[in-house]
Amino acid sequence: MAVKILIAILVIFVVLLVVLYFVGKKLQKKQAEQEAQIEAAKQTVTMLIIDKKKLKLKDAGLPAAVLEQTPKYMRRAKFPIVKAKVGPQILSLICDASIFDIIPVKKEVKATVSGIYITDVKGIRGKLNTAPAKKKGKFKSWVEKMQEKAGAKPLK
Repeated sequence: MAVKILIAILVIFVVLLVVLYFVGKKLQKKQAEQEAQIEAAKQTVTMLIIDKKKLKLKDAGLPAAVLEQTPKYMRRAKFPIVKAKVGPQILSLICDASIFDIIPVKKEVKATVSGIYITDVKGIRGKLNTAPAKKKGKFKSWVEKMQEKAGAKPLK
Protein backbone atom coordinates (compact mmCIF):
# COMPACT_ATOMS: atom_id res chain seq x y z
CA MET A 1 0.00 0.00 0.00
CA ALA A 2 2.70 2.52 1.01
CA VAL A 3 4.83 1.50 -1.98
CA LYS A 4 1.97 2.26 -4.42
CA ILE A 5 1.47 5.71 -2.89
CA LEU A 6 5.20 6.41 -3.06
CA ILE A 7 5.34 5.31 -6.73
CA ALA A 8 2.30 7.49 -7.57
CA ILE A 9 3.90 10.52 -5.91
CA LEU A 10 7.17 9.82 -7.74
CA VAL A 11 5.37 9.57 -11.11
CA ILE A 12 3.52 12.85 -10.48
CA PHE A 13 6.80 14.51 -9.51
CA VAL A 14 8.54 13.29 -12.69
CA VAL A 15 5.64 14.47 -14.88
CA LEU A 16 5.73 17.85 -13.16
CA LEU A 17 9.48 18.18 -13.81
CA VAL A 18 9.04 17.31 -17.49
CA VAL A 19 6.24 19.88 -17.87
CA LEU A 20 8.34 22.56 -16.13
CA TYR A 21 11.29 21.75 -18.41
CA PHE A 22 9.28 22.29 -21.58
CA VAL A 23 7.54 25.41 -20.26
CA GLY A 24 10.95 26.83 -19.29
CA LYS A 25 12.32 26.15 -22.75
CA LYS A 26 9.34 27.90 -24.34
CA LEU A 27 9.77 30.94 -22.07
CA GLN A 28 13.50 31.10 -22.90
CA LYS A 29 12.69 31.22 -26.62
CA LYS A 30 10.15 33.98 -26.00
CA GLN A 31 12.67 36.00 -24.01
CA ALA A 32 15.33 35.59 -26.71
CA GLU A 33 12.88 36.89 -29.33
CA GLN A 34 12.02 39.89 -27.14
CA GLU A 35 15.71 40.68 -26.59
CA ALA A 36 16.27 40.56 -30.36
CA GLN A 37 13.38 42.99 -30.90
CA ILE A 38 14.74 45.36 -28.25
CA GLU A 39 18.20 45.25 -29.84
CA ALA A 40 16.75 45.96 -33.30
CA ALA A 41 14.76 49.01 -32.15
CA LYS A 42 17.26 50.62 -29.80
CA GLN A 43 18.53 54.16 -30.29
CA THR A 44 20.65 56.55 -28.27
CA VAL A 45 18.88 59.63 -26.93
CA THR A 46 19.99 62.56 -24.77
CA MET A 47 17.53 63.20 -21.97
CA LEU A 48 17.18 65.13 -18.75
CA ILE A 49 16.00 62.87 -15.93
CA ILE A 50 13.29 64.65 -13.94
CA ASP A 51 12.19 61.93 -11.55
CA LYS A 52 12.38 58.20 -10.95
CA LYS A 53 10.08 56.01 -8.89
CA LYS A 54 8.73 52.49 -8.63
CA LEU A 55 5.05 52.75 -9.57
CA LYS A 56 2.16 50.62 -10.75
CA LEU A 57 1.53 50.90 -14.49
CA LYS A 58 -1.81 52.67 -14.08
CA ASP A 59 -0.20 55.34 -11.86
CA ALA A 60 2.84 55.84 -14.11
CA GLY A 61 1.20 57.92 -16.83
CA LEU A 62 2.03 55.50 -19.62
CA PRO A 63 -0.08 55.34 -22.80
CA ALA A 64 -3.34 53.34 -22.67
CA ALA A 65 -2.02 50.89 -25.28
CA VAL A 66 0.72 49.82 -22.86
CA LEU A 67 -1.83 49.10 -20.13
CA GLU A 68 -3.99 47.07 -22.52
CA GLN A 69 -1.08 44.92 -23.71
CA THR A 70 0.16 44.15 -20.20
CA PRO A 71 -1.02 40.80 -18.76
CA LYS A 72 -3.55 41.16 -15.94
CA TYR A 73 -1.29 39.55 -13.34
CA MET A 74 1.45 42.11 -14.06
CA ARG A 75 -0.77 45.20 -13.75
CA ARG A 76 -0.53 45.22 -9.95
CA ALA A 77 3.27 44.92 -9.92
CA LYS A 78 5.46 47.97 -9.44
CA PHE A 79 7.83 48.92 -12.25
CA PRO A 80 10.85 51.25 -12.27
CA ILE A 81 9.47 54.35 -14.02
CA VAL A 82 11.63 57.28 -15.12
CA LYS A 83 10.12 60.65 -16.01
CA ALA A 84 12.45 62.38 -18.46
CA LYS A 85 12.53 65.36 -20.79
CA VAL A 86 13.49 64.21 -24.28
CA GLY A 87 13.77 67.25 -26.50
CA PRO A 88 10.67 69.39 -25.82
CA GLN A 89 8.57 66.43 -24.58
CA ILE A 90 8.26 65.06 -21.07
CA LEU A 91 7.88 61.28 -21.21
CA SER A 92 7.33 58.47 -18.74
CA LEU A 93 9.60 55.56 -19.58
CA ILE A 94 10.03 52.09 -18.12
CA CYS A 95 13.58 51.41 -16.97
CA ASP A 96 15.54 48.19 -16.77
CA ALA A 97 15.63 47.15 -13.11
CA SER A 98 19.39 46.54 -13.21
CA ILE A 99 20.21 50.18 -14.08
CA PHE A 100 17.43 51.91 -12.11
CA ASP A 101 19.70 52.61 -9.12
CA ILE A 102 22.46 54.29 -11.14
CA ILE A 103 20.21 56.72 -13.02
CA PRO A 104 20.87 60.22 -11.64
CA VAL A 105 17.94 62.53 -10.93
CA LYS A 106 17.98 66.08 -12.36
CA LYS A 107 20.97 65.38 -14.60
CA GLU A 108 21.42 64.97 -18.32
CA VAL A 109 22.32 61.50 -19.61
CA LYS A 110 22.70 59.61 -22.85
CA ALA A 111 20.32 56.68 -22.70
CA THR A 112 19.80 53.73 -24.99
CA VAL A 113 16.05 53.53 -25.51
CA SER A 114 13.92 50.93 -27.27
CA GLY A 115 10.36 52.22 -27.55
CA ILE A 116 9.45 53.22 -23.99
CA TYR A 117 12.08 50.96 -22.39
CA ILE A 118 15.44 52.32 -21.18
CA THR A 119 18.11 49.64 -21.50
CA ASP A 120 21.35 51.53 -20.77
CA VAL A 121 22.49 54.89 -19.39
CA LYS A 122 25.76 56.81 -19.75
CA GLY A 123 26.63 60.13 -18.18
CA ILE A 124 27.25 63.14 -20.43
CA ARG A 125 29.18 65.23 -17.94
CA GLY A 126 31.30 63.03 -15.74
CA LYS A 127 30.64 59.53 -14.53
CA LEU A 128 27.43 58.16 -13.10
CA ASN A 129 27.45 57.17 -9.47
CA THR A 130 27.36 53.44 -9.09
CA ALA A 131 24.80 51.90 -6.79
CA PRO A 132 26.02 51.52 -3.21
CA ALA A 133 27.05 48.01 -2.29
CA LYS A 134 24.49 46.17 -0.23
CA LYS A 135 25.44 45.37 3.32
CA LYS A 136 26.09 41.71 3.96
CA GLY A 137 23.89 39.89 6.38
CA LYS A 138 25.27 38.41 9.58
CA PHE A 139 25.10 34.86 8.26
CA LYS A 140 26.92 35.66 5.01
CA SER A 141 29.68 37.57 6.79
CA TRP A 142 30.02 34.69 9.29
CA VAL A 143 30.34 32.17 6.41
CA GLU A 144 33.04 34.28 4.73
CA LYS A 145 34.92 34.63 8.01
CA MET A 146 34.84 30.86 8.55
CA GLN A 147 36.02 30.24 4.97
CA GLU A 148 38.94 32.63 5.47
CA LYS A 149 39.96 30.75 8.61
CA ALA A 150 39.68 27.42 6.80
CA GLY A 151 41.73 28.70 3.86
CA ALA A 152 38.97 28.23 1.30
CA LYS A 153 38.17 30.91 -1.23
CA PRO A 154 34.99 32.87 -0.43
CA LEU A 155 31.69 32.27 -2.21
CA LYS A 156 30.25 34.99 -4.43
